[in-house]
This record gives sequence, C-alpha cells and structure tokens, in this order.
Amino acid sequence: MAQPAFGCDLCSIYAATEAQAGGGRGFYGGVAEQFTPFGTVQDNGHRIASEGQYIDSSVSQLFAGYNINDRISVQLNLPMIYRAFGSDTLHSSESGIGDLSLIGNWKAYEKLSENFTFNWTLLGGIKFPTADSSRLNTPDEDLPAGIGGHDLALGSGSYDGIVGTGIYGRWKKGFFTASVQYAIRSEGDFHHQYANDLTWFGGPGMYLALKHQYTLALQAVVSGETKGKDTFSGVPDGDSAETLVYVGPQINFTWKSKLSAQLAADLPVSRDNSGTQVLPDYRVRAAINWRF
Repeated sequence: MAQPAFGCDLCSIYAATEAQAGGGRGFYGGVAEQFTPFGTVQDNGHRIASEGQYIDSSVSQLFAGYNINDRISVQLNLPMIYRAFGSDTLHSSESGIGDLSLIGNWKAYEKLSENFTFNWTLLGGIKFPTADSSRLNTPDEDLPAGIGGHDLALGSGSYDGIVGTGIYGRWKKGFFTASVQYAIRSEGDFHHQYANDLTWFGGPGMYLALKHQYTLALQAVVSGETKGKDTFSGVPDGDSAETLVYVGPQINFTWKSKLSAQLAADLPVSRDNSGTQVLPDYRVRAAINWRF
C-alpha cells in the first residue's frame, strides 16, 4: 500500500515507495492531487462571520523516483499549485510550481509470510527554494482578515529538512498503516520563517480483494497536522499556528507490482488556531503511481 503523508497545504510530501511492493530495482513515477477548500473563519479557535472569505487550493505533486534495491529508493517531488482566493469584495488567484523536494526512503525492517506482513520505513530529505515566494511580502491590509501572504505563497524561499517514518502491518485480510513526517524549517525570503510542522496519517483497513494480480482495500484514516507560529524577523506571527485533525475513508488499489492508486476524502473533526484564519472545510486526495 502506498502511504501518503499529506501535511500542510504548502509543503505536503508524497512518499510512494511502499507502492512498489518489493518490486526491486527500477524507475517509478506518478501524480498525487490534494484539493482543499478553505471557507471557515476562526478567531483563536472560535468560529466567526466569514464575510465570504475563501481559498480553493489544488496541489498536484508530480513525482519520480528510482528503487536502488528492495529497501532503498530516492524520489523527486515537484508540486504544481493553483489557489483561488478572496472575499465578498475581492477575487484573485495564484498559480505556479512549488518547492522541489528530494527525499530518500529506507525500508529498515520487513517480515513476510502468507498471512502476516510487517515493514518499517524511514524517510529523510530536503526541500529546495524553487518557487515564487513574493506573496510573503504582501501587506496584511491588502488581503482579507483571515488570509495572509503565507497562505498564498507558492514557496518559502528556504531550504528545509524533512524526516519521517511509517509502518505497515497485515494479518490475513486486515491491515494497519501509520506514518508521521516532521518538516524542519529555516528562515526564507523577506525574513519569514514557517514554523516546524508535524503531520500524521494512519488507520485500520480491510482487503476487499487480495489476489496475486491485484488488491482492493478500504481503510478508515485519521490524519492531521500541528504547527506553531511563523516568524517575521524573529517576531511571532499571531495568525499562523494551527492544529487540524481529519477522519475519512480511503480506497487503495494495486495491480501486480506496477500500479497503485488511491482515492480519499477527509473531514475535519477538530480545528484549533491562533489569531484569525480561514480554515479547511474538507479535502479530497487522489494518487496514481506506476512502476516502469
């Protein structure tokens, strides 16, 4: 099963190596899409009148990688971002490439039998400042109260570290996955520094079909993220900390060791934030991965 670790809308990383199913050396690639409409405005965790404020965000991650062997792979991720935003009196959009990421994956442990599977993977990498970060310099008075330049910027202008780990366990037709990622941020353009970000994903599932040629599974997923306040020249930005928790179903499909695909919907069950922010109403995720 591929294990996506979709984190903050800006910096989500898609880790696809588990979809290779131990296929050995070779190239793989695909695309992962996350669509998130933001339309709920909260002030310090309490819902307030939105005045029509919104962000409709689409992040399509193109990824390509190489499996060096059954345990080690490297992968490049390039997001393509489109964001429409506005309020009752303003409508605009931003689009372009996001920050390029290079990550490495290592399957640290694996145990396989007919009825039982368990593996543990580790991830590490770096994000490069390849995207336009000019929105970070947008004055607050030019935007609606719940939307900041840090919400719209396509990139951060910083080199950031990425570390993570994940597990997958199966007993007959039941399985469980869990993964976490931690983004270690540095100061970027305009003396802005995004806060370090912790994201998580996991939950139990059941194989509806478990064949030699293909698998089809349904999974109940709990996911989320938490981050502190960003800073400008070392001064905390009061409208930037948040903790979000989602639940929702996910469908997983694999065909041989070549193809994996996913479709999921996430509904927020907990939204906490500092200051005034526009927060997500739901999100839809989809991904397809092909091993050459």
